Amino acid sequence: MAWRNRFGKVLALAMGLVAFPCLATPDALTDAWRPFRAVWFDNLSVTDGLPHSTVTSLVQDARGVVWMGTFGGVVRYDGSQLREFGEQPDAPDGLTDAYVRCMAALSNGNLLLGTNAGGLVEFDAATNRFHRFPVGAGGTSDDKIFALASDRAQGWWIVTDGGTDHLTADGHIERVPEGPGSRPEFAARSFSALQDEAGNLWIGNDRGLFRRAAGHTTFVRVHAPDPRVDAVIGDRIWSIFRDAAGRTWFGSGESGSVYLDRQGQWHFVEGISGSESITGRRTIRSIVDTPDGDIWFASDGAGVAAWNPSTGRARLLGHDASVPSTIPGNTTRALMRDRSDNIWVATELGVARHDTRATGIFTVPPSPFQAFGLSDPDVHTVFVDPRGRIWLGLGTGHIDVLDLGAGTMGHVRVPGDQGQRDVQAFAVAPDGAILAGSQGIARIDPDTLQVQTGQVPLLDGQIILSMAREGDQLLAGTYDGLFSVDLRSGRPPYAATNVSKETVRAITRMEGQWWLSTINGISVWPDNEADFFTLRHDPAQPGSLPQNYIGSMALDSKRRLWVATYGGIAWIDRWTTKGPWRFDHLGLAEGLASAKVDAVLVDRHDRAWASLAHGLALVDPADFKVANFGARDGMRVGSYEHRSAAVGPHGELLFGGLGGLTVVLPDAPPAREGAEAVTVTGVLQGGVETPYGKLPDAGGSIVVDSDSRSLRVDFALLDYGVAGETHYAYRLEGFDKDWVDVARGNPAAAVYTNLPGGHYTLHLRAVTIGGASRTVDAAVTLAVAPRWYETWWARLLVVIALLGVVLGLSALRTVFLRRRARVLQHEVDARTRDLQAANEQLDRLAGTDELTGAFNRRRFLDLAGRAVTDAQVQDKPLSMVLIDLDNFKVVNDTYGHLAGDAVIRAAMDLTARLCRGSDLVGRYGGEELIICLPGTDAEGAFQLTERIRQAMAERTIMDGGRSITVTASAGIAVWRRGESLNGMLRRADNALYAAKHAGRNRTEIDEG
Repeated sequence: MAWRNRFGKVLALAMGLVAFPCLATPDALTDAWRPFRAVWFDNLSVTDGLPHSTVTSLVQDARGVVWMGTFGGVVRYDGSQLREFGEQPDAPDGLTDAYVRCMAALSNGNLLLGTNAGGLVEFDAATNRFHRFPVGAGGTSDDKIFALASDRAQGWWIVTDGGTDHLTADGHIERVPEGPGSRPEFAARSFSALQDEAGNLWIGNDRGLFRRAAGHTTFVRVHAPDPRVDAVIGDRIWSIFRDAAGRTWFGSGESGSVYLDRQGQWHFVEGISGSESITGRRTIRSIVDTPDGDIWFASDGAGVAAWNPSTGRARLLGHDASVPSTIPGNTTRALMRDRSDNIWVATELGVARHDTRATGIFTVPPSPFQAFGLSDPDVHTVFVDPRGRIWLGLGTGHIDVLDLGAGTMGHVRVPGDQGQRDVQAFAVAPDGAILAGSQGIARIDPDTLQVQTGQVPLLDGQIILSMAREGDQLLAGTYDGLFSVDLRSGRPPYAATNVSKETVRAITRMEGQWWLSTINGISVWPDNEADFFTLRHDPAQPGSLPQNYIGSMALDSKRRLWVATYGGIAWIDRWTTKGPWRFDHLGLAEGLASAKVDAVLVDRHDRAWASLAHGLALVDPADFKVANFGARDGMRVGSYEHRSAAVGPHGELLFGGLGGLTVVLPDAPPAREGAEAVTVTGVLQGGVETPYGKLPDAGGSIVVDSDSRSLRVDFALLDYGVAGETHYAYRLEGFDKDWVDVARGNPAAAVYTNLPGGHYTLHLRAVTIGGASRTVDAAVTLAVAPRWYETWWARLLVVIALLGVVLGLSALRTVFLRRRARVLQHEVDARTRDLQAANEQLDRLAGTDELTGAFNRRRFLDLAGRAVTDAQVQDKPLSMVLIDLDNFKVVNDTYGHLAGDAVIRAAMDLTARLCRGSDLVGRYGGEELIICLPGTDAEGAFQLTERIRQAMAERTIMDGGRSITVTASAGIAVWRRGESLNGMLRRADNALYAAKHAGRNRTEIDEG
C-alpha cells in the first residue's frame, strides 16, 4: 500500500492547489462568466395592481418614487404599493387620456405626462390633480406627444406628431422655429429629442436625424461618412441617449442603433447596428446604460438587446417561458436606470426590474431556449476536470460542460437505462476520460463528449452517489455503501466487494485516510487497514458531530476541517492524522439561517461558504461570525442539492441546486449598499388622502386635526430591492411601548385610530437581510390637535367649577356632578358609536372593490386564507374558482371602457346571486372574478361554476341601448391537505388557462 501513501500526498497537494488557485482579477473573472450569467428580473403585472398590462413609460420623481405610464393610466410605485391614476376625460382636473406615452419628473415634485391623444398634462403634486396644456395656439403642436427632453435650464422640449415645441421654465409653450415641418425634407412628425452638454439640439424625425447647433436657429439633416451608419440615421429615429462614456446613441425604426463618440466619430456596432442586428427590423424605442458599462436597447418585439463595450459582444435579453426571471414580454417600450442602479423595463406584459448591485453572486438558470441555459433545472453535482472545465450532473441523465476559456456550454445526455437516473458523481479515469455516475457508470470522451455506458459492470444497476479515484482504484458511494473497483480488471481489489454498508454521500481524500460522508456519521477508512471506524453524534460528548447526516467536507490552509451536517456547520480546529478529532459547530443560535447544511467550500482567504436548505452562508474564521446571503446579494436558487458544490478553476465557488447553478466570486465587491432613506409615500387622515406634494420628508411633521383621529402613514425604503427581504416596523414614541412589525407581504404602513391629542414622534424602520444587510431609520413628528375637553383651559374650568361646588352645598355638588357625568357619558357614547361606525365603514371600504362592490383582491385573499385554515382544522373540502370573461378586450374596444365596467358589474352581480351566503365572491383583477367555496368538493364546484357560466352566456347586458353578450371561462382547484392558498390559486389559474386554451366558454378542473 506504499503507492497509496505516496499518491495520497500528491492528491492532498493537488486538492490544496484546487482550493487555493491563483485568482484572476475580479473583473477578468466576471468577464469570463459573463456569457453564462443570467440577467435576473423581478416582474410586476396586472395581478400586482397595474391598471393595464402594456407599460409605455417610466420615470423616477424627486422623492425617489417610480411612476409608470400605461395604456390604462399612470401608476405610482414605492416598491411596496401601487397607486393608480386612471383616465377621467370628463373631469376638468383629471387625466384626459389613459395612454401615457412619455413622462418627465420636474424639480418641484410635479410630473409632465405626454399622452397619445390628450396632449401634454402636468400632475400637480400639491393637489393630486392634472392640468392639461392647450393644443394649437399657445399650446402644443399636436395632441399626440412622443417624447419629452430636458433643455438643461428647467425647460422641456416637447416632441409631437405635428412638430417640436418648447416648454419654458415659467410654463409657456413656444413652437420651435425652423423645426419639424418647416421644410420639405423635415417631416412634422418627430419621435425623440436630446440637448447635449454643448447646447446642440438633436431631433429624431420621421425622415432621419436632424441637428440644430448651439447658437443657431436652423436644423440640418445629419449625414455620416460611413454608408452603413448613414443608412441607420436616415431611418426614423425613435430614441436618442447620451451614456456615461459620452457616446450619443441613436435608435432607429428598422435599422438598429449607432453611436457618435466624444470626438465626433460615428460607429457601426456589429450585432446592434443595421437591419441585420440581433433585434432585426424592430424599432429601438429606448436606450440606457448599466453601472457596469453595458448598453441596453429596448426593441419593439425582440426583447432587450445588451451590448458590452469591452468584449463587443451583443446578446438578447428576451422573454423565456421556461424561466420566470426573464422579462415578461418581448415588446419593450421604455428603459430606466433609477438612483439605486436598478434597471427597469416597460413591456406589453408588465414591468421588469433588474438589480445590478449584486455582482459577486449570480445564477446560471435552466432553459432549453437559451444558448447558456442549463439543459435541466436540477444540478445534482459539480465537478472541475484537469482542463478547468466545469461538469454539471443534472437530472435524468443530462450533463452540461462549461468551458470558461472558450465561452461555451456543451450538453451531453447519458443514453439507455443509465440516462433515466440523475447524474450525481464524476471522476477522472486514468486515461483522462470523464466517468459519470448515475445508475451505473458511463465514460465520456473529454474531446468529443461521446458517451459509453456500462463501463464498470460490477456497478451496473447501482445508484452512484459519489466517486473518487486513486491510481487504478475507483471508489463509488451508493445507497448500499462504498464499492471499491480496480479499473484495469473491473474486479474489486479485495475479497469483499462492498466495504461499507452506509449510504455514502461524499468521498474526501485526507492524508493517509478516506473520509466518507454518510447518513449515519463520518466513516473513516485508514490506508493499509481493512476496517472502518465511524464518528457520530453523541449527546453525552460535547465534542462529537452535531448531527449524523453529513454532506461535503473541505480542508483549509490552516488544516481546519469544515463539515456540512444537517445540524449546522461542524469543524475541527486543527486536523491531524491520528486525532483525537473534536468538533465545534455553528447552528441557528450562532446565526445560520438554516441548520440543514448541504455543502461547504473554502475560499482562498480560508473563509467557509455553505449552501443551506435555503440560502448561502459565509463564516469568517477570524471571529466565526455568520453572514447569510439572499436574493438582494444575487442568490436566486431556492433550494440547494446535498453536497453539490465545487471550487471553480479560478477560485470561484459553485453550488448546485434545484433551479440552477449559483456562482460565488469571493473576491468580487459585495452588493452595493444604497444611500436611500425610508420615505413617507402616503398619508390618509380620516379617509382623506394627503396630496403627494405635501407629504413630509424625514424630520418633517404631520398635523392631525381634532376631527380626524384615524391615521395611516405609508412608507418604504426606496431602493426597490426584493420586497420579501425588507422587514418594516414602526413605533409612535409617546404611544407605543415597542416596535410594531409589519407582517411580511403586507404594505408598509403605520395605522392608528383615535389618537389622543398631543405631540408624538413616529419612528419608521426598514431592515434589509443578506450579506449587505442594513437598518435604515427615519422619523416624522405628529401633532394631534386636542378636542375641546382635552385642552388645558377646559380642564381648568372643570377644576374651578368643582372647587366652587365643594365650597357650596354638598347636595348641590352631588347633583351637579351626577348630571355632568351623565352628559359626558352621553357624549362619549355618541362619539364612540360614531367612531365605531366610521371604523366599520373604513374596514368595508378597504376590503371592497370600487367597481363591483364585491370583495377586492386583498380582502378576498385574507378571507380565503382563513377558509383554508378552517378546512385544515375541520377536515372539510374547499374549492377555488377563477372566472375570466372571454374576449373582454373586444368589449372594451367595441363599446368602450364604461360598457366594459357595466359588463364586469353585471357578471359580478350574477355570480353573487348564484352563490351561497357562505361563499366568498371577489374581483381578482381586471375581468377576473374569484370564488371560494367552503365545504364544496369538485363536483359541487363544477355544477355551480357551470350554472354561472351558462347564465352569463344566456344573459344580455344593456348599456346605452346596446345589447352586449359575453361568455366566460373558468378554472377550478380543489384544496389538498397541507396545500397553501397560493398553491390553490396557482392550480386554479392553470385550469383557467386550460379552459382558455381549449376554446373558451368552458370550465376546467385542475387534477394535476
